[in-house]
Amino acid sequence: MRTQLVLTCLVFLCLVLDGVAGGAAKVPRNNFYKSTSCPNAEQLIRDITWRKAKNDATLGAKLLRVHYHDCFVRGCDASILLDKVGTVDSEKEARPNLSLGGFDVIDDIKRQVEAKCPGIVSCADILALSARDAVSFPFKTSMWEVETGRKDGNVSLASDVNGNLPSPFSDFATLKQIFANKGLNVDDLVALSGAHTIGVSHCGAFSRRLFNFTGKGDMDPTLNATYAESLKKLCPNPANPNTTVEMDPLSSTSFDSNYFNILIKQNKGLFQSDAALLNDTKSVIVIKKLQKDKTFFVEFARSMQKMGAIQLLTGNAGEIRKNCRVRN
Repeated sequence: MRTQLVLTCLVFLCLVLDGVAGGAAKVPRNNFYKSTSCPNAEQLIRDITWRKAKNDATLGAKLLRVHYHDCFVRGCDASILLDKVGTVDSEKEARPNLSLGGFDVIDDIKRQVEAKCPGIVSCADILALSARDAVSFPFKTSMWEVETGRKDGNVSLASDVNGNLPSPFSDFATLKQIFANKGLNVDDLVALSGAHTIGVSHCGAFSRRLFNFTGKGDMDPTLNATYAESLKKLCPNPANPNTTVEMDPLSSTSFDSNYFNILIKQNKGLFQSDAALLNDTKSVIVIKKLQKDKTFFVEFARSMQKMGAIQLLTGNAGEIRKNCRVRN
């Protein structure tokens, strides 16, 4: 459901940090660029993003996923945007990131921002802002506050991805630990999982649940049987690697609370990691609370602000890249 809701976003107190901020530390401040030579940076980024989102209903899911994958590996430093150097694979080349999209959009936003304000706005902030703005487009209001002032990182290694990025195959204990390592709790884990209400997945991320869950040619018994049969038709074994499936059936372009409703009422969580949320008492309590759009939006906004402040480079650390794909 596309609820036209004007949110009152929660604004955190900000700490101005010099160097690397650990855990879920705060970004320098709201509207960081207003006091720079690029005071209209956020408005510019929103305008460009909204123009693109108008013609691409999937843009919110794409950019939100890139933002997630960036923040969970080396923090929110736009390291996910760097191309490989020589024979050393960057984060982009890691298997979980091969299906990411939207890099061309970030490139275009960066080019337009650089044309007006060279050397001022970081790629990390552009990614955080455009992800928010793309998701927010249908609502015509900002769905969460993005504090700015991040710097861009200089290191991007595919080898850093495993163990830091949550997997669709993870059990609850693993998910909880990965989130805890980033300064996020169970409330954040569940709220941020709600991002699965938009976007699609390739069959390989869940086909084991359909055909070989325990290695004996069986199906995951926790998955809705009727839903599983429909998935098998879309993703036969072996599946076409180019086939994609909606993560939130019939609602994959609508940012809403439907993910939680089908998860807890119908056992239609697509991934093993979705179903895992039902295996913890506290998690289930949070899921039930987030079944209403208004509550989900508020809690998602809170958790996005926390995630967007993971291991920041600020002050004299990092740089402002001229091109998001390469270091200066």
